[in-house]
Amino acid sequence: MSSSSAPPAKSEQVSSAGLRTVAILEGMKGLVVLGAGLGVLSLVHRDVQGLADKVVQHFHLNPASRYPHLFLEAAAQVTDAGLWLVALTALVYALARFVEAYGLWYRRRWAQWFALVTGALYVPIESYELLQGVTAVKAIVFLVNVAIVVFLSRVLWRAKRHEQEQAA
Repeated sequence: MSSSSAPPAKSEQVSSAGLRTVAILEGMKGLVVLGAGLGVLSLVHRDVQGLADKVVQHFHLNPASRYPHLFLEAAAQVTDAGLWLVALTALVYALARFVEAYGLWYRRRWAQWFALVTGALYVPIESYELLQGVTAVKAIVFLVNVAIVVFLSRVLWRAKRHEQEQAA
């Protein structure tokens, strides 16, 4: 019986399921960012500062306190061109997540490398955020990202080792 007709090894099944799980997470990130970008786009030609004032009032926030004040200041600086830029950036990011999700789903090596590199780039940022103050959300995001980076490293290492064994 040839090796191509043999049932997949357990580690291959686990890595396939893991890659599909990561693909789903990446696709979900893309959907969230796409939704946010569309939300930003809906603000074009609208009175963003007026909307910000209503949000602060609705939640009974003190406009003079730090975060509501920063929010109102930022809203005062918003332009339609700036909103379009943010929406376009969100679209590009979402498309990258969708392409990555597709590649991971179909076990494409380039997608595994892309996911590994982009995931690893976030680790120092997430570490810094944890040093600024630990919250459950920050800790979960950090741990999930590190787990993904470790998992992808192992998948790529096993694939390289398998290729070397096949060549020998």
